[in-house]
Amino acid sequence: MILNYTYRIKPDAKQVELLTEWLETCRVSYNYALRELKDYISSRKCAIDRCSLESEYVMPADYPFPGYQQQQNNLPKAKKEFPRLKAVPSQVLQTNIRRLHDAWDFFIKRGFGFPRYKKYGQMKSMLFPQFKSNPITGWQIRLPKLGNLPIILHRPILEGFIVKQVRVVKKAVGWFAVVTIESELQIPDPVPHGHCIGVDIGLLSYCATSDGYSEPRRKFFTSLHRRLKVLQRRLSKKKKRSRNYEKARIKVEKQYNHIAFRRKDYQFKLAHKLCDMADTIFLEDIDFRIMAKGFLGKHTVDAGFGQFRQILKYVGKKRNVFVGEVDHRGSSQTCPNCRIEVRNELEDRIHFCPECLYETDRDVASAQELCNRGIEMLSTQGLWGKEIGCQVGLSGAFCLDKWRRAAMPSGDAGKPSLYFLN
Repeated sequence: MILNYTYRIKPDAKQVELLTEWLETCRVSYNYALRELKDYISSRKCAIDRCSLESEYVMPADYPFPGYQQQQNNLPKAKKEFPRLKAVPSQVLQTNIRRLHDAWDFFIKRGFGFPRYKKYGQMKSMLFPQFKSNPITGWQIRLPKLGNLPIILHRPILEGFIVKQVRVVKKAVGWFAVVTIESELQIPDPVPHGHCIGVDIGLLSYCATSDGYSEPRRKFFTSLHRRLKVLQRRLSKKKKRSRNYEKARIKVEKQYNHIAFRRKDYQFKLAHKLCDMADTIFLEDIDFRIMAKGFLGKHTVDAGFGQFRQILKYVGKKRNVFVGEVDHRGSSQTCPNCRIEVRNELEDRIHFCPECLYETDRDVASAQELCNRGIEMLSTQGLWGKEIGCQVGLSGAFCLDKWRRAAMPSGDAGKPSLYFLN
């Protein structure tokens, strides 16, 4: 079992200067390794019988690809040529090169997103991957070549866990240490059990459950946007790379940190509230990146639905609450009571079914439909909608009439009485 705990650390002025210098050294080494990688690619991408009209980087034909192992083995040689590398712990430099090749492997896997150079100040974290003993003693944490740093342990390290690695993160509001702890304890993944609910996510109400609970949406960005506009306007009038420019930039970054912290704190509290309501939670498997490209993209990004889904799964695993995803297509256009198709426009906020006269809030009806689909997925192994001999017996959740209406032709969905009379 592996957990990550984030603590605030309080380095003194000398330690802050040293950490800042280490981050800059990591940025330079990252860019140097990336330049070597791009030079190798440039020397291999030209045609066999001709070269570029401008310039072409020439490397020997037997020169090996600058992979992680080769660049890591070249670090001792680089320390002799660049003495500033000796000040940084060796394992920190190795993990920095590992970060570059993780980005390269991800680029090769998905086909886009070539690694980019890090600009000045863009390197925000460094990783200490190994410790001989527990680095946290009392209210201090000991890091290699840095000494003891005060740390605010707002939550204790659990018994039976050992510290595996520590990532130091620089933010405008201060320095943080992300401590990774590990235990041999094996916790199985949660299984569906107990009370089930469906959760519909939207912009009018942040989430609505099948039990009728609706959580209003919090506007994290728009509520603090006025202050952010003032700070950004002041920043635009400063001369770049000046001291006043840096002071104004830090104020803008602090405002962004404040917005992100408020959003994350709210999402964790909401995830615990949902886990208190049920033992099994079903979410819609929607791709929120597509929602963010619409005309409500700014509000969708502000809501952070993707982050909330990840947080809910994390909290559910810790609290033994099963969190699953079901098909979201047509969930707001289906009556959760009789399962026929009911067309609702975007401005229709009340669901009313002309077949069974069921009326409720639209978001609640969508959540109830998600709950129905989740139960069907578990009880019928995803066989709902397929006409098989044992369909009704496998469902275990719906009556025969509902199954017949689900199998009814779409053209007869609005007139079930005539359908059965015929």
